[in-house]
Parts: sequence; structure tokens; C-alpha cells
Amino acid sequence: MADGITVMVVDIWDGEEIAALYKAGGWWKEEYKTEDIRHLIRGSFAFAVATDTRTGQAIGMGRVIADGVSDGYIQDLVVLPQYRKSGIGTQIVTALVNRCLRSGITWIGLIAEPDMEKFYRPLGFCPMERRVPLIFRGQL
Repeated sequence: MADGITVMVVDIWDGEEIAALYKAGGWWKEEYKTEDIRHLIRGSFAFAVATDTRTGQAIGMGRVIADGVSDGYIQDLVVLPQYRKSGIGTQIVTALVNRCLRSGITWIGLIAEPDMEKFYRPLGFCPMERRVPLIFRGQL
């Protein structure tokens, strides 16, 4: 566990801090609005924030999208570059998985960035054999 770091599952957080984390992950688009972050957090099954207790600043996050009964998907896991490789990502994933398990959600999936399999394997994740992740890019 990283010293001076707290990870908690939250219902609300400062939109600017969360936007900064999305930017650090490369996922923020200019058309996004920080005021929509509160809806994103509330719409998540679980939203975890890691903070540096010395500054109170959010330095990492992750969330679970779930039906609340059987299936959950971890996404948007990011830790600010200067805090990486210190166990914070592991703390965030652990908090999210524990939240799911306490609610009876045992099918927990995610899509990892290339080469991140080595991070997720020790946390209990493995590749889904004979499955291919897909994304909608067309029109109906």
C-alpha cells in the first residue's frame, strides 16, 4: 500500500479533478463538460478515487459499470504519471472488485491496454479465451 494515499468509493467528487484524470488517461474529448462528471459518477455502480492525503488531490480513479446483480465491467482506471508504479492502481482495482463481490457480482470484466495484462493478472484477471472485444463505430 502506498504511504499517504487513501482510496475510497465515492458518490460525488470535484469535476475538475476527475477531468484532469481523464486527460491524464488520454480519454477526455474537448466536447465533454466537467459539469457532466457528477452524472458519470452517479451512473456508475462504483466510482473509486485515490487521493494524496498530503494535498487532498485526486491522483487516481477507476469505476465499475454494472447491473447490480451479476455482471460488472471495470473501466477508466488511471493514476497520474508521477504516482504510478507505487501500488495505487492495485488499491483502486481491489476496492472496486471488493465492492462488486460484496454485492454478489462475481463476473467482473475489463478491457486492458496493450501490455497491461501483467498488471491485471496478479489481481485475478485473465484473458477471455475465444472472445473478442468489439466497439460500435457504425450506424443503425
